[in-house]
Amino acid sequence: MANPLADCVSSLRSSNHLLSNSISILDSGVNDFPRLAKVLQTTKHFELLPSSALSAAQTRLLSSLTPEFNNLLARVETHLDRLERREQNLIARCELLEGRLSMSGEDAEAFGKRAGGRKSIAAEGDGSREALRLKQLRAKKERLGYAVERLGLQAQQKERQLRLSVAAQ
Repeated sequence: MANPLADCVSSLRSSNHLLSNSISILDSGVNDFPRLAKVLQTTKHFELLPSSALSAAQTRLLSSLTPEFNNLLARVETHLDRLERREQNLIARCELLEGRLSMSGEDAEAFGKRAGGRKSIAAEGDGSREALRLKQLRAKKERLGYAVERLGLQAQQKERQLRLSVAAQ
């Protein structure tokens, strides 16, 4: 009889040992339970929105930004037009000044040539009055020619400005 009970005792001891190992494994798992609960806790990082709410928000954003963009574009166009007009004015002024410089260069050459001619007239003794009158008339002719050229350049400049202002509108 001792023999059958010995098998039963050894089976009981092995079951008890197996149960102790299971308890220790479960105990180590349960000791880490608060950390696991925190790790496994779900956090809602992103909220899902229905597509209708999303499209409504996009529409509101677009309607609020469109006037601002249009305003900024209009300001940029106005500024670019202003810069273009300024560029045209500077080009016209440059042409006007170049015309003045070329006229003053021609005037200096013409004055040198005429001075030699006047000396011959004065040397001939035809009268200093006629020589003075001739000199005055030539100077007046040069002034009037210069004025006509200047007015022509100014008229061209005004035409450009008029075309630009009509094109801007």
